[in-house]
Amino acid sequence: MSGEQWGAAVRLLWGPPAKPARGPKRGLTLEGIAAAGVGIADAQGLGGVSMQLVAGELGVTKMALYRYVPGKSELVALMVESAMPEPVLLDEALADADGWRGKLGVWARGLLAGFREHPWLLEATVGARVMGPREIGWMERALVALDGCGLSGAEAMDTVVLMSGHVRGIAEQERAAGGGTGGPDGPGGRGGPDAELGKLLGEVMREHGERYPALNAALTSVAEHGGQDQALEFGLERIFDGVGLLVERRTRG
Repeated sequence: MSGEQWGAAVRLLWGPPAKPARGPKRGLTLEGIAAAGVGIADAQGLGGVSMQLVAGELGVTKMALYRYVPGKSELVALMVESAMPEPVLLDEALADADGWRGKLGVWARGLLAGFREHPWLLEATVGARVMGPREIGWMERALVALDGCGLSGAEAMDTVVLMSGHVRGIAEQERAAGGGTGGPDGPGGRGGPDAELGKLLGEVMREHGERYPALNAALTSVAEHGGQDQALEFGLERIFDGVGLLVERRTRG
C-alpha cells in the first residue's frame, strides 16, 4: 500500500461509517461489502477477489462500489477485519487459562482456527499494512497475557511475533497439504495427504533406511510410540520454555 492507500484504509477501518463519495445512495455498507469479498475469497482464494466480482455479488456497478471503497487494497483490509475472529470470543477461555503460558496457548490455537476457517488470510496479513480493531484486539490480548512477566515492550512484542510465525507456519503446511480443519481426517490426520505421504516415506525407508539411519530411527519410533502431528503444541511449548527462562531471569533480577 502507498501512503494514500494507508490513509484510506485507516479511515475505513477506524473512522465513522463511510458514506458514498458521490452519486445516489445505493444502500451499501462496509460490512456488506467486506462480507461479499470474504465469500469470494473463501471460494476462490484471494486472487479471485476483484472489485468487479464484489460489485456483482452486491448487485451494483463497479463504479458504485468505488464510491464506498477506493480500491482493492482497501477492500482486502476490510475483508481481513471482517474475517478475523472477534477477539472478545477469546476472553472467557483466556480468563480460565492458567498463567501466561496457558493464556498464550489459548491465543495461538484461536489464531490457528481463524487461519483454518479463512486460509486466504495467510496471504492478506503479510507486509506493511494497516490493521483494524480486531487484529489490534488480538495483539492486545497476547500482550496482556505477558503483563507482569518483566519483559520489555520490545521483548513482549517479539514474543507475539514469534508465536504468530509458528502458527502461520502450521497453517501454511496444512493449506499446502490440501486445507481442512486439522482434525483426525484433515491434512495432518489419519486420512489426510500428510498421512499418505508418511506411509510412502515409511516404504521408502524400509528399502533405503540404512542410508538415512537417524530418519529411519525417528520414523520407527513414531510408528511404535506415536507422537506425530503435534507440531503446533510442541513448537508452542518450546517457545514458552525459552520465554519462560527470560521471564525467570527478569523477575528474579
